[in-house]
Amino acid sequence: MVYKERRLRLRRREDVVQGSAKMNPKTMEELNIRSRIEIVIGGKKRLYFNAIPVENIPLNEVWCNSDELRANGVADNTIATVRATFGERDEKRGS
Repeated sequence: MVYKERRLRLRRREDVVQGSAKMNPKTMEELNIRSRIEIVIGGKKRLYFNAIPVENIPLNEVWCNSDELRANGVADNTIATVRATFGERDEKRGS
């Protein structure tokens, strides 16, 4: 089975709580994301966040905590692969 993923732009934002990422609900629905996302940068670095749906975020962006991205060596405007975490993908397949 092929899992849905997209290349989205990561943005650093001070108003996002650590461990969370804000995304557009339409993007979340398209990628079958319910609560957790996996972000892969350059095929090497993997980050996991709780996804929060927010309407005013552009479809092609994911907003993450500025300090958390900086600590992981991720620059503002980085393009990364975003998908639902492994457990969520399996739950969707079982339905």
